[in-house]
Amino acid sequence: MERVLGIGGYFLRATDPGALSAWYHDCLGLDADENGLWRQEAGPVVFATFESETRYFGSRTQQTMLNFRARDLDAMLAQLRAEGADVDQETQDMEGVGRFGWVTDPEGNRLELWQPA
Repeated sequence: MERVLGIGGYFLRATDPGALSAWYHDCLGLDADENGLWRQEAGPVVFATFESETRYFGSRTQQTMLNFRARDLDAMLAQLRAEGADVDQETQDMEGVGRFGWVTDPEGNRLELWQPA
């Protein structure tokens, strides 16, 4: 059986694609080139499904949620707050999995930040 090799991309609709790309670069340090190619660091990737009624993604209209790995969750959240980003006050610890925090981008997409255990 042929298998997929990993995540090949994640695509977002945006009112202002240039401004949203700049936000991801300036606030999260996502260093993609002019074609959107980003060479991420090797590490774990989670693929999980959720109940259709979940509130975990924020808005009920949001069907997917992007999760980024972070080396230091507290530093990343502080950086985002300093940039004026909409950062949840709550964080969550899951024993053996890691720590989680959330931010909403300027287009209203809720993102999860994960510091693996």
